[in-house]
Amino acid sequence: MNNGIGGVDQQQALEALEDLTHDIQPIPLVEYESRIERAQSLMVEKGLHAIYLNAGTNLYYFTGTRWSASERMVGAIIPAQGAVQYIVPTFELGTLKDYMQVEGEVNCWQEHESPFQLVAQILDGLGVTDGRVGIDESAPFFIYDGIRAAAPDHDYRNAASVTAACRMHKSVAELALLQCAKNLTLEVHKAAASILYEGISVEEVTDFINRAHRCSGAPAGSYFCIVLFGEDAAYPHGVAQPKSLALNDMVLIDTGCQLQGYNSDITRSYVFGEPSPRQREVWNAEARAQMAAFSAAQPGVLCGAVDAAAREVLELHGFGPDYALPGLPHRTGHGIGLDIHEWPYLVRGDKTPLAPGMCFSNEPMLCVPGEFGVRLEDHFYIAEDGPRWFTLPSQSIDNPFNYDL
Repeated sequence: MNNGIGGVDQQQALEALEDLTHDIQPIPLVEYESRIERAQSLMVEKGLHAIYLNAGTNLYYFTGTRWSASERMVGAIIPAQGAVQYIVPTFELGTLKDYMQVEGEVNCWQEHESPFQLVAQILDGLGVTDGRVGIDESAPFFIYDGIRAAAPDHDYRNAASVTAACRMHKSVAELALLQCAKNLTLEVHKAAASILYEGISVEEVTDFINRAHRCSGAPAGSYFCIVLFGEDAAYPHGVAQPKSLALNDMVLIDTGCQLQGYNSDITRSYVFGEPSPRQREVWNAEARAQMAAFSAAQPGVLCGAVDAAAREVLELHGFGPDYALPGLPHRTGHGIGLDIHEWPYLVRGDKTPLAPGMCFSNEPMLCVPGEFGVRLEDHFYIAEDGPRWFTLPSQSIDNPFNYDL
């Protein structure tokens, strides 16, 4: 097919891919340090004396320390004034120092000791004997419960007022990493479309996309992958027993990767064969809703208004209203960065004003149970003078990858 769908051997498609990551640069140490300074400024503003960061993306964002959360407490305390204090099991000390970017005192606990009591001691040593302490919003309950029991005199708050407030505004370096990841995944989408044939399984396409991500420079391959054909495409996150591809099926592929921890997340929907009038109708309504959301995303506009703009278009085309099917059953978009879904969200009730550096998915999916679904997902960021696409939306159902036909 001359629009890039089908007709190419898998090995040929993989060999045509290039590593797109040669020029990417990691986040520099000075940026991690400036993030901590920004967090401390917000902490003073909000009356927080310290915040606890658990292993995961918050710890990575502020300190550059990559560590996955587990049943063992690993984290850091950022005081409103002063240096970062790390917490780690003693036997992990060497590994933590190897991963650490921002220097700070490392406080260790043995396997038989309470890390929560250690947190209480650190707070005391910092002069934080009472008052407000923020807890990482992604920390599991046992972490919060343990700290609260060990240091009961504090007023514990959700640290998202600091963590999310910092993370939702991406720097130039972050935007560059996000752009590269999205460029990479879009090329993988094109390659995946090219290898489709009648009868191909979801598993085969998923495996190919993982290999294609690796060939294009994502060391871990796909971060996630959703492949749906025909009626299955009406279910946003898939079905238990996905069908194989048939001629004239709607194809929905949603996938992404990570570069330096930053995510891509792009969806393309198109027809393997000749689109029917109904498929064109639904696809075009989806495309118009996506453009309406983008146009509405101006600096100062509330996040919820972007969702409303997409839904207004869909209702004019006879879908909905609200979350009713056939229609859009979920929010229009989500923030993206180190977490694939993060603050803020393009959803009714989110009153966060759009501001420069914010990054979002734009995916007002149309689900038509019993027929098919269409999700067109591209991402944009807010610049000083308005929204900017990371990847350009599909031109049409006949030319989903914007080739010169």
